[in-house]
Amino acid sequence: MTDTPASTDSPNVDHAARPPRNQWWDVWDQFKTHKGALIGAAFFVFVVLAVFLGPYLWTIDATYIDIRARNQGPSLAHPFGTDQLGRDTMARMIKGGQTSVSVGLTAMGLSLLLGTAIGVLAGYFKKLDGPLMRLTDLFLALPLLPLLLVIIMLFRDPLRATFGPESGIFILIVFVIGITSWMQTARIVRGDVLALKEREFVLAARSIGTPSRRMITRHILPNVLSPIMVSATLGIANAIITESALSFLGLGFPSDFPTWGRLLFDATDYLQQYPERVIWPGLAISLTVLSVNYIGDGLRDALDPRIRGR
Repeated sequence: MTDTPASTDSPNVDHAARPPRNQWWDVWDQFKTHKGALIGAAFFVFVVLAVFLGPYLWTIDATYIDIRARNQGPSLAHPFGTDQLGRDTMARMIKGGQTSVSVGLTAMGLSLLLGTAIGVLAGYFKKLDGPLMRLTDLFLALPLLPLLLVIIMLFRDPLRATFGPESGIFILIVFVIGITSWMQTARIVRGDVLALKEREFVLAARSIGTPSRRMITRHILPNVLSPIMVSATLGIANAIITESALSFLGLGFPSDFPTWGRLLFDATDYLQQYPERVIWPGLAISLTVLSVNYIGDGLRDALDPRIRGR
């Protein structure tokens, strides 16, 4: 009777040979179960690719004026029609999308940086908690729309003269949105940091003399990544809506520089004769914001260990 070799399919061998599973694969597996988040992510990627790669495929200049083609409906030459000056609406939608998405991403980055820094400092250092939270309460108490209007009216002309009409307004809009939308992120991060400070691994690291800078970068920030990422997605939607509202009020970019909000503002005078001019930018704003909100909802579930079954 011969000895049978040990099977390589035994559970002990499998566990010894199998590498540890990356945590991000668990996040992706949970994210995939949220159908709305998947559809929203696919649509947002489509919008980003369309507005930034679209000019290479649709080469009509967004500022080209053709009076003979003004006020035309959708056609093969102009799929979205033309405006009152004969400018191609599809080209202007693509150009306006570049501005709106760029403002959303950049302003979100600024507000996220401010909110995370203030939240971490307030939660970790007890002496800074009171002053920083009172500053947060002050910004929350300010009427945001009048504050936005006052800042824009005060600094619009100096920035235009310094950086040019388009770059100056872009810097101003991003700065204004960024400094007025960091408060929610700061409060969420502060609450998580206060809870993390009392966890065993943080107390153990503190007991061996880990400096505060390393404690924050090594132990605190990686564990507040979940609310930061969710705030980032929601911040994009908030920035796009705010920029569109300012452009709709005529306080954003110059009148000859298209954004989705500006296209909506220009189309209101022709709402009864050409309602499709309002539909295109309105749909773009609504669907983009909705897709980003769904992405944030999916990320919130995927980044929560309790929902992932851990």
